[in-house]
Amino acid sequence: MKVYNFSAGPSILPKTVFEQAANAVLDFKGKGLSILEISHRSDDFDEILQDARQRVKALMQLNNDYEVLFLQGGASSQFMMIPFNILPIDGTAGIINTGTWSTKAIKEANILGKAEVVASSKDKGFNYIPKNWQLTDGLSYLHLTTNNTIYGSQFFETPVVNIPLVGDMSSDIFSRPWPFNKYDLIYAGAQKNLGPAGATIVAVKKELLGKTKRNIPSMLDYQKHIKGRSSFNTPPVFAIYVCWLTLQWIEAQGGLTALGNKNEAKAKLLYDEIDRNSLFDAYVQPGDRSIMNVTFTVTDESKEADFVNFCSDKNIVGIKGHRSVGGFRASIYNAMNLEGVTVLVEAMQAFEKQA
Repeated sequence: MKVYNFSAGPSILPKTVFEQAANAVLDFKGKGLSILEISHRSDDFDEILQDARQRVKALMQLNNDYEVLFLQGGASSQFMMIPFNILPIDGTAGIINTGTWSTKAIKEANILGKAEVVASSKDKGFNYIPKNWQLTDGLSYLHLTTNNTIYGSQFFETPVVNIPLVGDMSSDIFSRPWPFNKYDLIYAGAQKNLGPAGATIVAVKKELLGKTKRNIPSMLDYQKHIKGRSSFNTPPVFAIYVCWLTLQWIEAQGGLTALGNKNEAKAKLLYDEIDRNSLFDAYVQPGDRSIMNVTFTVTDESKEADFVNFCSDKNIVGIKGHRSVGGFRASIYNAMNLEGVTVLVEAMQAFEKQA
């Protein structure tokens, strides 16, 4: 049975990656051992880990000023790790608040120092990206979330600032060409476009580190993880292995330019139907609509559950919106092909006809 999974994460991954990973669970490289049981200190795994780090750096086109890490704890752990590592004891972090995840970053920064909301779209339910804002003096860095998984807004321009720029790219990492080298620190949970839950990637400029005058717990210290080559403690072996497979798949698709073109085409098809269909409204303002997480509502709320059930009958799953927003959310990550989006669009058209 063909199921079309629009879940926001853990999410769809390429079928070939699933097949390769499944084979490795049974027998890794013909060694009679599962990928789940090989030593994280073995040469076989270390080659995968170090190659995965280099592939991330290559896709981002980052030079040797940066280090790439595979860590644990999800992107949520980075809300805490970032201020520990780059926010001075008396420093203030600037944060653009565009939704749930940047709100959490504000909370964690305030625990270790101060957080200043540089701009916010909270006034309209986070349905747009703030513009025409200005930095105040004395900020230690600027943090933004490039794509807002829950509300469905996305940055399409990178701010030009004279302080370090930090980007949470959890739900749009490797979905399009992007000026990664304009950022001083990038982080992303893997479970959207890169792999299963359990791995988090961090790309950080080394010159940022070691300047906060904080006593940093060892597990939260980027410098210790850099020195340990992402193996300061036991890394998530299977999650990193699947990320490594997915990175190769991304390259085989033609890289970020090819994927970006495909993702834009999928998003256009879906947004065009939302705007046309009399039963649905897009949640985010035009110009700021995510090409990864398409959020929309039904004009008659009494039909919300009916549409979810209608889609379920057509093997379309994972479209129910986040509880804080309601409505619907179709996550169309890299591995979701145009066929899947077409099936959803056809379901929307059929639902309109029967209404």
